[in-house]
Amino acid sequence: MKIEHVAIWVSNLENMKEFYETYFKGKSNQKYHNKEKGFESYFLRFESGARLEIMRRIGINEKNSDEMLGWAHIAFSLGSKEAVDELTTKLTMDGYKLVNGPRTTGDGYYESVIEDPEENLIELTV
Repeated sequence: MKIEHVAIWVSNLENMKEFYETYFKGKSNQKYHNKEKGFESYFLRFESGARLEIMRRIGINEKNSDEMLGWAHIAFSLGSKEAVDELTTKLTMDGYKLVNGPRTTGDGYYESVIEDPEENLIELTV
């Protein structure tokens, strides 16, 4: 068994697609658009085969709160501490918020946490 994909509601579909393509080398399919339901989405496939679905629908406009029950973050394994440091620097230089790190956590992970354009947390780890 494997996770087929994860999905996230977004406000700006094109901006989020560009972010995950630019910084995480996601490859997008053609946009799916259901005009009747006011729904649009892209699937982004990453080098590992993992997929992220970014979705937008009329009527879904706001986050519930900063922290709530449910998914907390998405983590990308970059393969080395140097890669974590490099991407963390690139993202912060490009104006994305660094939440914490890079650091070694109490359970031994080397990681940093940044926010994507819509303030969703992304963990960068080895």
